[in-house]
Amino acid sequence: MSSVSDRRRSFRAILAGDACVHPGSVFDPMSARIAEDLGFECGMFAGSTASLTVLGAPDLIVLTLTEFAEQARRICRAVKTLPLLVDADHGYGNALNAMRTVQELEAAGVAAMTLEDTVLPRTYGDGKTALLSLEEGLGKVRAGLAAREDPAFCVVARTGAVSVTGLDDAVERTRAYTASGADALFYTGVRTRAELDALAAVATVPIILGGVAGTELGDRAYLAARGVRIALQGHQPIMAAARAVHDTLKALREGTKPADLPGLPAPGLMASATRDSDYKKWTRDFLGGA
Repeated sequence: MSSVSDRRRSFRAILAGDACVHPGSVFDPMSARIAEDLGFECGMFAGSTASLTVLGAPDLIVLTLTEFAEQARRICRAVKTLPLLVDADHGYGNALNAMRTVQELEAAGVAAMTLEDTVLPRTYGDGKTALLSLEEGLGKVRAGLAAREDPAFCVVARTGAVSVTGLDDAVERTRAYTASGADALFYTGVRTRAELDALAAVATVPIILGGVAGTELGDRAYLAARGVRIALQGHQPIMAAARAVHDTLKALREGTKPADLPGLPAPGLMASATRDSDYKKWTRDFLGGA
């Protein structure tokens, strides 16, 4: 099993490379192992999937840092080589809370985390998305960088400025976050090549993009040429899992016999995802079992 440091070095190698990869969206130990077995270069654990997994709640920042970090720890403990990028939202508070978030996620074995400049959780009012001032956003990133102990752990500055305050502000924030020492920049809301071209022209650190599915940004060769090293396609696996659970329970409730259920995994998949062969070996070696 590789060490946490090995996985962090693997993530940094992605950022330092010349290709753009799609991460595997994971939400628990089994999904992470499946992504690892399928050869994904890294996993992505989002705040939205964490809220669904831990609370069964929408992405409204009602999840706590402790709950998020513990689920991230479970995922990191379950894999051998898969580096994990996590969406740490707003750092669960102000700049000092962001420092605590870095400490907890670094200790959990995470390879990289994002800190965003969205005003979170939602404040009283019209519900429109708002951004922190650039000064406060920079303060969080700098605090996060100051809090990390392992220099291989990546702190990624994230902004949704393109779709909230406009491209000019996004360019200004790009310059500032790049100068802050952030290891990479994460953008949401980028929908066109013109927008990405403008950001890439001033970014001097690797770029991570969220939400490229359904846009004109699907060409990985183009993305790689603009400095994009990771492009998220969305979080379909947890949605597909929810549908599978619903459909299976519904079929059982309506009288379908277990042997007649469609869509069940082959035994080999479950054995692989649960690392059954390892447990059988440990049973023989340490419990005298067959």
